[in-house]
Amino acid sequence: MTLKNVRPALNKIAKNLEDVQDSREFLLKNTREIVILCSKSIIAVHKGDLESGKKNLIQAEKLLKTYKKKATGDLRRYLITPEQEFVEAACLIAIVEQKEIPSDKILSVMPESYVLGLLDCVGELKRQVFDKIRIGEIDEAVRIFDIMENLYLQLYTFSMYDKVVKEARRKIDVNRILVDDVRSAITEEKRRSELIKILQKLEK
Repeated sequence: MTLKNVRPALNKIAKNLEDVQDSREFLLKNTREIVILCSKSIIAVHKGDLESGKKNLIQAEKLLKTYKKKATGDLRRYLITPEQEFVEAACLIAIVEQKEIPSDKILSVMPESYVLGLLDCVGELKRQVFDKIRIGEIDEAVRIFDIMENLYLQLYTFSMYDKVVKEARRKIDVNRILVDDVRSAITEEKRRSELIKILQKLEK
């Protein structure tokens, strides 16, 4: 028995592992820029600057398409976080613009990334609702809350896939609390608006 077959086999395996490791490090380093761009996009939307929000999202999408070429096989999992952030920003912009929320196929993302991105978007919608209430746009607040609640209800059943879609159950639990908080705020604001209208009529 000899080891003549072992050395070439191990050399080939080492080369493959080195390539995988280099690609992993490349993805981890460079996809952070996508996350940052998506965060900037979301912040811009909350500030009412949709134009900047869209520009940052377009930049993030271009980078995502570029890095997907390096993410083959098991390396695809390193794209989940940037894709998730991309979905969150893209869906928030669509909702604010009163457009249809894009599907995973339209956004060209993995199913897991899509679910997690939508779950995160629910939290951003809470902020949108409170911002609209603060400036007295109650109808718009109600519209966004309806979307927020329906999104949560559509995503609720995905808690059973927590072992496959990491952190899905935790995010769903958080979203339940967020939806309840916003519902209470909307109800209180409606009652306040109705009371003001009644008082205004009495003053006439």
